[in-house]
Amino acid sequence: MISQNTIQQILSRLDIIDIIGGFVKLKRRGSNYLGLCPFHNERTPSFTVSPSKELYKCFGCGRSGNTISFLMEHEKYSYVDTLRWLAHKYGIEVEETFQSDEQRQSQMTADSLYIINQFAQQFFTNQLFETEEGTDIGLTYLKERGFREDIIKKFELGYSPETKDALTKEAIAKQFNTELLLKSGLIVNRNNQLLDNYRGRVIFPIHNHSGKVLGFGARILKTNEKAPKYINTPENEIYVKSKILYGSYFARQAIDKADECLLVEGYTDVVSLHQAGIENVVASGGTSLTPDQLRLIKKYSTNLTIVYDGDAAGVKAALRGLDLALEEGLNVKLVLIPDGDDPDSYVNKVGATAFKEFVQKHKKDVIFFQLEVALKDAGDDFRKKSEVVNHIAETISRINKAEDFTKQQDYIKQCSEILKIDEAGMHALVNRFIRDRITALERKQPQNDEKQFEENAKQAEATEYNEATFNLLFKDELQEREVARVLLEYGTKMWNETEWVADLIFSELPDDTLIDNKDIIQLIATFKETRQQNPVVLNRSYFIYHPDTKVSALAVSLLNTPYEESEHWRKEYTPSTGYQKKLFEKDYTEFMRMVSKENSEELSAYLNIAEDNSLAEVHSAILYLKLRKVRRMLLENQLDIEKQHTPEEFSILHQTHQYLKSMEIELTKQLGTVILR
Repeated sequence: MISQNTIQQILSRLDIIDIIGGFVKLKRRGSNYLGLCPFHNERTPSFTVSPSKELYKCFGCGRSGNTISFLMEHEKYSYVDTLRWLAHKYGIEVEETFQSDEQRQSQMTADSLYIINQFAQQFFTNQLFETEEGTDIGLTYLKERGFREDIIKKFELGYSPETKDALTKEAIAKQFNTELLLKSGLIVNRNNQLLDNYRGRVIFPIHNHSGKVLGFGARILKTNEKAPKYINTPENEIYVKSKILYGSYFARQAIDKADECLLVEGYTDVVSLHQAGIENVVASGGTSLTPDQLRLIKKYSTNLTIVYDGDAAGVKAALRGLDLALEEGLNVKLVLIPDGDDPDSYVNKVGATAFKEFVQKHKKDVIFFQLEVALKDAGDDFRKKSEVVNHIAETISRINKAEDFTKQQDYIKQCSEILKIDEAGMHALVNRFIRDRITALERKQPQNDEKQFEENAKQAEATEYNEATFNLLFKDELQEREVARVLLEYGTKMWNETEWVADLIFSELPDDTLIDNKDIIQLIATFKETRQQNPVVLNRSYFIYHPDTKVSALAVSLLNTPYEESEHWRKEYTPSTGYQKKLFEKDYTEFMRMVSKENSEELSAYLNIAEDNSLAEVHSAILYLKLRKVRRMLLENQLDIEKQHTPEEFSILHQTHQYLKSMEIELTKQLGTVILR
């Protein structure tokens, strides 16, 4: 883990305009900056960045956050990768917290492998462009395949010379560790002799989501029946094939923008489509899709279109991993390239526009395609047809997300019609597969959890509150959020000579009984804990950039409002604490008359411009929350009164009602509001 000292150094250097301005063209608009949102297509700018709050907000698509969350969302980095990226940008040395010897060794090995791979990539690229063998063989091959130099350089393609140990000698001369060179797969040990592993091959570097080289794919150029067409990096600390999609680093933003991921098989498919301007594409490397790969796709989009060769092998490959994709909640379509072509050759044959049109026109639903292929294979064999029914029912049962219920029902209806079987029977079969899977999961579920679920269900069934009652009893979200907001806004201000505003809030809310929202309770607990351990770091930015994403996301949502108080308003119309109630509750019409006539002299008689309103906001937030909770308790007590009770119990409930009512009256007096009932 990155040390808190390093994180604080990074946060102290952050400039949200500098970072976001590197990805979005921003123009100053008042105290904020405005630009076109990078997360959705728009012609009119609605993406706002506030340097004072260190927040961004798009009023078109609703996305918001801080500098770190912007990089995580836009570049698809993890939190740690984002911190490392920022540390590199600002020249800050990254310190790690305590690790075990095993963890430290693993991290050191991973870091070393990244360095070795970077060296190798530069070596291969240099061989391709700067040597006679590389240009005559490697570069000529790539250009014959139709690749332009700019796309070759973009994907950092290279060439490994025929010489048996060219890379090995260069690496040893630079004093790289032999054991790590072997682990990287760049060299091999044959008969106690260290040799290059990728001799005479074109090299395709494989990047992670932040652009670092994880490993390589090496394609042979000479005809050799004994040698494999491709050699890939062996699995090690950084190269895990099941977690990698080739081209994801170059495609991540395009997939996010198009809200669709095209999946192909090979490296050259990806490179050719990128060259044609179709950038939302990644490759699986011809293997079955894994859960990790599918989750990587889902980070960018829930729409997956598989674009494979139209031959039997292509069809078989396309259908591998289908059930896993459905379980992940992906919307999967299939396009088969005709005439014995693959995506690489087909896009070069017909061009980018025709390729896009073909994909859009020939998308097939994978379940219906799977059914079509299976029925064709079954022919008139009754036993095989029965197997098809069971297989399709099990596949449909994998669509298990609540939001996909309608989709599942549509599949059942349409597949029943195609199979010419009773729809109710298909329903029953799908439900059986669902039950079997749930039963298997329940066997793993602890008995205590099962009892808790049962108890929750009983309580829910016994509840007879209508919607209005439910809203009053349980939906105190606005009041709770307002208290949390004023804590973040004003908590570290002094309200007297020795105490913070936070102390005032905590004295009024001594425990969590008035707060229901668990995230707000966690935020308050974080504030208290940090106050005790390291009060110097407490400010709005501390919470906006908090490593706990729940705390950070809540802070962003609390502090990110669509309105900014203008400099003119601050100077001319800020109401004083004492006059606030009169102005906005009793004399609003008169106030608006004065504003409309721009009668600044008359207005100044009412307003004390210089006075700070923070305490008024704090008191108001606390009082409204208390009032809300008292009214909730009143309703709960009233519901209890309506039940059967002994005289003694009824007397206690009646006294409780009177006490709560007196509290309500006192709170409403302080707020200046009117009790309606």
